[in-house]
Amino acid sequence: MKEVIVKGIMQNISKNYNYDEIKLKEIRYGIETIYLTITKLIILIIISLLIGTFKELLFFILFYSIIRSVGFGLHAKKAWHCWVLSLTLFTLIPFLIKVLIIKRIVINIIFLICSILFILYAPADTEKRPLIHKNKRTAFKIGTLIITLIYFILTFYINNEMCNSIIFAIIMQSIMILPISYKLLGLKYDNYKSYKKGGIK
Repeated sequence: MKEVIVKGIMQNISKNYNYDEIKLKEIRYGIETIYLTITKLIILIIISLLIGTFKELLFFILFYSIIRSVGFGLHAKKAWHCWVLSLTLFTLIPFLIKVLIIKRIVINIIFLICSILFILYAPADTEKRPLIHKNKRTAFKIGTLIITLIYFILTFYINNEMCNSIIFAIIMQSIMILPISYKLLGLKYDNYKSYKKGGIK
């Protein structure tokens, strides 16, 4: 189903717009990402309604999506890897958000560790979406740290469930940008470096 839909959209774009091969690859990647996101979201919502974690799922998706939009991170190479990881994490984490009470000192330590990881590794690109331009990488790193600071301040004023959602969002984002996470899934890290070596700025 995915291939049929993506292929149909790409054929329509190719006919109506004079894009080069690189641009078309970027568009295809975006369409595939949107398709997978929508289908996974539908299934996750159904599961969360069945187990009573719908509100926690929405909080987590909100806070995670915001920081991932600037910190980026890995995407599983195989669709079934993506499905297994997503269904496991986005089912388990909302449940933990609902039941856990995390002490302030632990929250502070988590934010400190994650901030250091963001300084070292954010943003993390992928083969299909390499962050080639240095200025953009710097801007995304700064954006990640600013959002992390805002999240930290918010944890002093929001309820436990929203606080837990923020904490798990930054933990998950930290994991998604680690070189070891890429290695475990057989993915290339720092993909922009390959472009620099090939003469593309």
